[in-house]
Amino acid sequence: MIKFDQVRAMQCAKCRKDAVIWQRYSGLHLCRDHFIADLEKKAKREIRTHRWVESGDTIAIALSGGKDSGALLHFLARTFGERRDVDLLALTVDEGIAGYRDPGVAREIAERHDIPWHCVSFAEMLGTTTDQIVTQKGDTRSCTYCGVLRRHCLNAAARDLGATKLAVGMNLDDEAQSVLMNVLRGDATRLLSRQSPMAGVVPRIKPFAMVPEREVALYAYLTLAHFEEGACPYSSTALRGDVRTLLNDYALRHPAAKFALKNLGEELSGVCGTTGERLKVCEVCGEPYAGEHCRSCEVLREARGE
Repeated sequence: MIKFDQVRAMQCAKCRKDAVIWQRYSGLHLCRDHFIADLEKKAKREIRTHRWVESGDTIAIALSGGKDSGALLHFLARTFGERRDVDLLALTVDEGIAGYRDPGVAREIAERHDIPWHCVSFAEMLGTTTDQIVTQKGDTRSCTYCGVLRRHCLNAAARDLGATKLAVGMNLDDEAQSVLMNVLRGDATRLLSRQSPMAGVVPRIKPFAMVPEREVALYAYLTLAHFEEGACPYSSTALRGDVRTLLNDYALRHPAAKFALKNLGEELSGVCGTTGERLKVCEVCGEPYAGEHCRSCEVLREARGE
């Protein structure tokens, strides 16, 4: 939860209004308007740096209804909503977790921004739900199953909707955690890999990749009327939770640590990364895959106990 009272007594470094945030890494106190401008400037710079948005693009926004995806939709609507050469649509995946992520919240966010909303589900696309998988396999690897299958559904649905880009709400904390997780696992393949254009795979864009999670949360509080705040009931068993705690504790003493990890990941993939294997089309699900087996089908069979 953002504690506004900790910075309210301070004045913005750029004007005399009350500050709503103190950026430890920059040393700046910022008011509401200057904070929003600063965050959007970071996101726009990331888009320009990677040349993520081009004329003629149809951008599918992965919208769960939470703070990150809701904030991302708001930002993209503000930035590209009036452009005639760029189309936006919202795409929600219902993983089938009881009491978590009401699709109606995502629909409300999309409709408030006049963006077409589409919803698909594990049940209709895969014939199962995350709850059913956990019932059969336990919750030890629930995030692995859910993550792989969610990416599968997002790509398939985005492609079917004619999207040329898939925007996801990954923030700086997510990026830094992923790099550190790959280091702790000793996963050199993922650490050194980079995204390359692949037939059948909708390219992902991450405008908030240089924005700390705390700032994305504040942006959501300041710009959205409502969003989902609950945590997934199965997330407590994930490695990411342990890495998040470790990294947040370290960043309190070293505020630039998350930026350093994110930049390290990009530098390693840029210098050492491979372009990836030649893709094949899975005869079962119709999705492209690399390696010997389709990862989505493999995970789905394992989750079903087949």
